[in-house]
Amino acid sequence: MSKKRIMGLFSDFEEAHDAIADIRRNAVPGLTVDNVTMTSPIEHPEVEEILGDRPVHIQKFTLFGAIFGVTFGFLFLSGAQATFLVQPQGGKAVIPLPSNFTLMYEMLIFFGVWFTFFAFLFLSGLLKKRSALYSEKVSLDQVAIIVEIDGSLDEPVKELFQKHKVLEIREEVVQ
Repeated sequence: MSKKRIMGLFSDFEEAHDAIADIRRNAVPGLTVDNVTMTSPIEHPEVEEILGDRPVHIQKFTLFGAIFGVTFGFLFLSGAQATFLVQPQGGKAVIPLPSNFTLMYEMLIFFGVWFTFFAFLFLSGLLKKRSALYSEKVSLDQVAIIVEIDGSLDEPVKELFQKHKVLEIREEVVQ
């Protein structure tokens, strides 16, 4: 069965909030709040109570970047120092660790920041082609609810949206 995305545009945040609350109360069997995305021109913290916590993956990229930075920093610095005309003199270390710790710390920060930046670009969808469900009205004053469903649930979802005074409904087939 084909998957669909349905977007409903609401002029009032309360109506969009009530539509999400109805989805939470299982007004449409087979539809959960995990399949719902709400976009709005301003932040609405009270929606998080209904939608629940969403996973955030940027921290994983930051951690990987920091680990990569420390590892790369140590290997790069010690490799460069060990191969640069190695002539140990008078008990001087070939690879001096105290000065390398400072540079490894700086590499940790450097790669952590860059991995976080690229993770943001990748995970936010800024590098993807824009969906047909995009509406510029959302950036002005309207609230959009996007629901990803199976093809058999499209009529109950449209009825739910119309019950809550939806202004416009758009569809997109996803494969």
